[in-house]
Amino acid sequence: MSFLTPILNNLSNLIQSAKRGEKIAMLTCYDASFAKLMEIAGVDMLLVGDSLGMVLQGAENTLNVSMHHMTYHTKNVAAGAPNTVIMADMPLGSYEHDHQAAFTNAQWLIKSGAHLVKFEGGGKRIETARYLVEHGIPVCAHLGFTPQMVNQLGGYKIQGKTEESAEQILQDAKDMSDAGVSFVLLEMVPAQLAKKITQSISAPTIGIGAGVDCCGQVLVIQDLLGIYTGPAHKKPEEFKSPRFVSNFLQDTNSVQNAVKNYVQAVKNKTFPAAEHSY
Repeated sequence: MSFLTPILNNLSNLIQSAKRGEKIAMLTCYDASFAKLMEIAGVDMLLVGDSLGMVLQGAENTLNVSMHHMTYHTKNVAAGAPNTVIMADMPLGSYEHDHQAAFTNAQWLIKSGAHLVKFEGGGKRIETARYLVEHGIPVCAHLGFTPQMVNQLGGYKIQGKTEESAEQILQDAKDMSDAGVSFVLLEMVPAQLAKKITQSISAPTIGIGAGVDCCGQVLVIQDLLGIYTGPAHKKPEEFKSPRFVSNFLQDTNSVQNAVKNYVQAVKNKTFPAAEHSY
């Protein structure tokens, strides 16, 4: 994968800057136009998220997103942001069954323009992460609320509220870090737990609904712009934004400035504020 060397140097530099205490600003992205805008605005890392199932396809969840969807959108984002680190989600069914299948699908995303892949869960997934890392695929572990398990989790609920569940998330984060993952993404966990995890592992943490003490933050771009109003078949008034969402467009006059303001807010630690945390 020598063709990735320059951008992988950027990935390494990003990890090292996070370890020095510099905050990482990350956004979801699904097309070339927004990718170009975000690169110019100084976004550190772009996530081609399986959230596209909700914000682009209008579904209730991410469960029907396919590898074809992910590779298509990854190629588009890579075209628009050739100098920015790109992370791509591995969709449901692409990594859980065996390590070789996970490797094959991860390679597909890398060849489409991603520089690292993200998948959900701890436990058995730790060995999947180790296998991918040992075979040259940079990985981000996604812990806490894992959207692909929304039905098993009983809906969109905070994770790690009990001592037992908090300890499990912490242990999974430690094990993932020891397995060599590049980042650990923490979604919808109490801020104090996210802080403890961040202080306990060597891999930088990225938070979404996980407090200000993570090494970086990520938002869905449609949430940042205040334009997501729930599944396509439901009325907008039936939708309530998650607590961690902040509309950066309402106080500015352009999408470009909204993205720049988000980057600045993450960098100077004014986002997320207490009202965005659990």
